[in-house]
Amino acid sequence: MSGTVTATLLALCPVLLAAGFLVGRRTAHPAGRSDVGTPVERATFETLHTASLAAPALRAGLTEDTARKSARRLRTLLGTDALALTNRSSVLAWDGTSEQQHAEYVMDRLVPVLAGGRSAAFDCGCAAASPDGDCPLRWAVAAPVVADGRVLGAVVAYAPRESAVLARATDEVARWVSVQLELAELDRSRTRLIEAEIKALRAQISPHFIFNSLAAIASFVRTDPERARELLLEFADFTRYSFRRHGEFTTLADELHSIDQYLALVRARFGDRLSVTLQIAPEVLPVTLPFLCLQPLVENAVKHGLEGAVTRSRVTIRATDAGAEAEVVIEDDGVGMDPEELRAILRGEGGASHGIGLSNVDERLRQVFGDAYGLVIETGIGAGMKITIRIPKYRAGVYAP
Repeated sequence: MSGTVTATLLALCPVLLAAGFLVGRRTAHPAGRSDVGTPVERATFETLHTASLAAPALRAGLTEDTARKSARRLRTLLGTDALALTNRSSVLAWDGTSEQQHAEYVMDRLVPVLAGGRSAAFDCGCAAASPDGDCPLRWAVAAPVVADGRVLGAVVAYAPRESAVLARATDEVARWVSVQLELAELDRSRTRLIEAEIKALRAQISPHFIFNSLAAIASFVRTDPERARELLLEFADFTRYSFRRHGEFTTLADELHSIDQYLALVRARFGDRLSVTLQIAPEVLPVTLPFLCLQPLVENAVKHGLEGAVTRSRVTIRATDAGAEAEVVIEDDGVGMDPEELRAILRGEGGASHGIGLSNVDERLRQVFGDAYGLVIETGIGAGMKITIRIPKYRAGVYAP
């Protein structure tokens, strides 16, 4: 939470400073009268709007494409004649006047800025840039762009004369750019974490399950070739879905379809020992949820349902409409679990053999939807297990590929 607050405060500093800078420019050079708000209010709104337009490109990282898309917005924020956005080795984007005279000299002037991570002002060197003296840019200020303690590049603002306000504004805008790039890295880190968690779930698809499924299919090859063929197709579709490489989200329909294939393979092995009931409301099938979210819970229910001396087990899967949410309940009548052991598992202290993927799924649900949407589990030794999940029908940024 503190990181979010810090990022927000850092983002607001250049926005408010730029708003004040724009007010100063407009006070000195009035562009007409408006009936909508005071000059300060109008400048603040326009500055916030400009910053919001520049942010999406920067949230993708610092590249030639993102620099080109954001440079004009950044120059508008500063109200300067020209602006360059660089990495450590080259000018990624130039917006404004006199590019031909100055762009090739920028990187030489940035050596101390990039090496020391401190802002610097300098004369543009117009004698070299424009020997005939027609260059309107006489002065520049460069501020480093820093993310995770590394200097990634610089924001360079050009003007006809020295300006202490422009120097401060450029420094703050560079800090704002740095925050956007740090958020971009957080987004990438989150994606890598989710991919690692999904890989962990895939690794928990037991080799014994795969071996036993293929053995069950083989047992039908001579006695019931048609069923063997159907089971082989189920196995192929199940593994294709479980090991797909794109998208961190899926629909409830696709997840339930994969679960149905998994259960078909389990029933081929255990026959009448396993009874499964599915009660699914059609209106919740399009709901989006994290990929491989329900499947580990069903595997856990089957595993615990058939453990020990249990001769028969029943697993029930219900998905119902609950207004703005879908509610999914997975219940088994198996051996159950000591609640204290369950709490240890959800804290990440249990092994894979004690509740396949429970902590993984619980954590991913909370990451995506918030702490109010973790697993709700009812269990006891010898009392089976009931897992309830609530999934919002809509959440910004959550959609299946």
